[in-house]
Amino acid sequence: MIEAKKNNFLFNEEVNKCLKSIIKKKSFANGYIFYGAEGVGKKQTALQFIKEIFKQSSPSGNIEERITNNNHPDFLMIEPNSLLEDKRLKSSDLEKITKSRSEVIKIAQIRNIKTFLGQKSIYSGGKIILIIDAHLLNEAASNCLLKTLEEPSNGIFILLTSKLNLLLDTVISRCQIVRFRSFSRTQINSILKDHLDSSKFNINRKVKIQDLIKSANGSPGKLLKNIEIWNELSDEITNKLYSPITNSLEILEVSKLISEQLDIHKQICLVNFIQIIWWRKTKNVDLVKKLEDLKFHLRKNIQPRLAWEITFLKISLRDI
Repeated sequence: MIEAKKNNFLFNEEVNKCLKSIIKKKSFANGYIFYGAEGVGKKQTALQFIKEIFKQSSPSGNIEERITNNNHPDFLMIEPNSLLEDKRLKSSDLEKITKSRSEVIKIAQIRNIKTFLGQKSIYSGGKIILIIDAHLLNEAASNCLLKTLEEPSNGIFILLTSKLNLLLDTVISRCQIVRFRSFSRTQINSILKDHLDSSKFNINRKVKIQDLIKSANGSPGKLLKNIEIWNELSDEITNKLYSPITNSLEILEVSKLISEQLDIHKQICLVNFIQIIWWRKTKNVDLVKKLEDLKFHLRKNIQPRLAWEITFLKISLRDI
């Protein structure tokens, strides 16, 4: 696991300035939506924001440790649960499960908020609810949350999401949006240099670190995951992916290895790597489009091995 030298290395300075102003003025909204790509520091910033709010009403009491360990009596954190075993699913929920690798926030979790808010605050003047990946609220949970937001309460809601379009418009309208922008390549290079333990992210193959940075699309957190995934790949796979494959037997072999060794999420990350590497070598737009089609089929989980084989074979038949 790659670790940071500093706990706040993903914090967005523009966002921090905004949140510090809110804390200083004590002008808290009932709800906030922290919106931005995955891995740009939304959760870390939210937890720090929550700590600072609680410090205003209760300077002592091990607030930092309590929030970090999720055992503060006035703080409730809700995260998506697996629904693999739930057979009573609506079609809208099935779509979210496919996109999120079988995770959805259920109505029972949101109903628990009402009970939580009904209890007297112990260490502070109010309560705070943090909802991770709020776009994974199922239909019933979304409607339940809307009712809770509409009712007067002694709580502050913070919703984290990378997919604002999947939230109800009525939920969005009741919250203040805090936008987390993606990082530039220069900023990400600085993060790698100044904030990470370089001994933990050696790239021991021929892939260039700049290729991995490009595949992260401005997300430091995604970059760290990409580096870890790349270093976990077997040489049997990586040695064949530095250029488009033209040999049919090699295509069948590597497609089999990829589908057997990697889960769907890692396969999609691998496609992103390949797009960057092969584009740099070929500048072929049609090739990139075919790899985009491959990602679509992988997300749908439609015979991954066959999807890889067909994509590579189509590419091999083109004049690259």
